[in-house]
This record gives sequence, structure tokens and C-alpha cells, in this order.
Amino acid sequence: MPESKKLIDDFLTYLEVERNRSERTVKNYDFYLRRFFDWAKNPAPAAISLDLVREYRVWLNRHKDDHGQPMKKNTQNYHLIALRSFLKYLSKRDIRALAPEKIELAKMPERSVEFLLESELERLLKAPMLTPQGHEIDVKNCSIIQLRDRAMLETLFSSGLRVSELAGLTREQVNLKLEEFTVRGKGDKPRVVFLSNQARYWLKEYLDRRTDVDKHLFVSHDRAANGRDSEGLTPRSVQRIVESYARAAGITKRITPHTLRHTFATDLLRNGADIRSVQTMLGHSSITTTQIYTHVTDQRLREIYDKYHGNKKGEA
Repeated sequence: MPESKKLIDDFLTYLEVERNRSERTVKNYDFYLRRFFDWAKNPAPAAISLDLVREYRVWLNRHKDDHGQPMKKNTQNYHLIALRSFLKYLSKRDIRALAPEKIELAKMPERSVEFLLESELERLLKAPMLTPQGHEIDVKNCSIIQLRDRAMLETLFSSGLRVSELAGLTREQVNLKLEEFTVRGKGDKPRVVFLSNQARYWLKEYLDRRTDVDKHLFVSHDRAANGRDSEGLTPRSVQRIVESYARAAGITKRITPHTLRHTFATDLLRNGADIRSVQTMLGHSSITTTQIYTHVTDQRLREIYDKYHGNKKGEA
């Protein structure tokens, strides 16, 4: 596919340089596009028709992985989004091809989010400071790992950070006196995140106990204890830590770092924040993504309805 391969390479360079897309995004688009062109036997741009795309959608829908599992609808849509973006790029270059707007995405079932109830959140946050018998340990007597984990849980809930953003934090980046700092999220977009007094308290306790010089905010102290240099926790390590404390707190549903992000957004909305502000604090590029939290605003609407409607029912 000499011509198509060259165009794909040009498109990926365009994404990287002009659109400033992340390395991961460029790799994903590369994979999705080459899968399409391999399946379609390397058609020229002008030969990409709506019928061909329909056949491809059927193939995606029936495709099974090595474990016999079908492809998720959102993954199928990612393939189509990549193809649509490529066609849009061709249109900008006045290369004849299928109009990108003719490719419609599969309708997705409405998403629901899992978040922690107030009592569950309280138990989770306290879990690192408890003995196996359930007794609370004084901050002066707890280990540095317990301090790290409490500070990490408080930071996740306080800031709404993604787990990858949390794992990438450095000590220099987080100035506890400012009560806020900047992170770069998806698409390398900067946003300001905030720290509660509770999160700042536990971060200070943890950092004051640190004796290493590692730049990362959260490190693996197990490595340092074994005579090796400490290193920043990976997102997978953070996930395992959160899951272990959720079990210790007696929470039966599956809890991940992203559950704390959902809980952060839910807490804001329940306390009166508008959805546009929550969108900004979460770093969502589209309000549509933030609207998965409408279960909260719907509940608030019900409360308003019950409070203000029909109070004089039965009166003449």
C-alpha cells in the first residue's frame, strides 16, 4: 500500500506535530488505521466507500480476541474515529475520499459510574491507619508506607486526579503552601487541581518523614528498605494499593483509583457545583464526557421538585 502507507505516515506526523497529540494516541491511531487497511487489502483513498466501511463494521462487530471475547462497542468506535479523522485529514489536503461525516459511530449504552457513599469513603480513607484488629494508629507511631498510602488516598479524593496523573507527580510540582498545582492530563493539556486541608496535612506528614531524594511524590519504600533506590509508584501499583484498602475497609464492590475520581465529581455536584466547573476540574475536553454524572443532577432535580412542587395540593 505505497500510497496509503505514505498518507498514514503523513497523518500520524500531523497528529504528533500539528495537533500535539500524545505518543499513546498516535500509536493507537496507527494501530486502528493499519488494521483497517490490512483488512480492506490496502485500498486507495478514492476506493474507500460507505459500503466498504459498513462491511468493516460488521467484521469489527463479529471479531473475537484470542480468548473468544467479542470487541467492545467503544473499542469498535475507536477504530471508526481513527478512520474518520484520517478521512478528514485527506479532505484538508484535497485528496478525494469518502466524506468523514458519513461515518456514524455505534450508539453506546448509557454509562453509569460507581462512586463511594460517604460512609464507605470515610472507611477507605482511614484504612491505612488501622491495625489488623481495627484499632486506629497514632500518626507518630505509623510507618512511612501507612503515611504514604493515607496521603495518596486523600490526594486522589481531594483532586480528582487520574491514576496516571497521580503516579507522575513530583515533589517540586506540589507546593503545599499554594493549595493548588498544575498537572498535564490527556492530550498534554494543563489544568489546575486543588488540595483540601486534609490532603495537605497527610502529604506534609508523609513528606516530612521522607529521607530519600527521589523526585516522585509517591515512591515505593519497599525498594529502599531492600537497599535499592526508591522509585515512583506505577499506576498499577497505586491501583493494587487502593484495591487492598477497599477490601480492608469491608467494601464489597470493586474500587479503583478512578472510583475516587468519580466520587470527587459526585461530591462536587451534590454540594452545588455546576457541571461546567466539574468538567474543567476533571480535565474533560467535552461536556458530554462529564454528563455521565447526571445521576447526581437528576437526584438534585428530584429534591427540588419534591420541595417546590405541589405543596398546596388539595387546596381549592
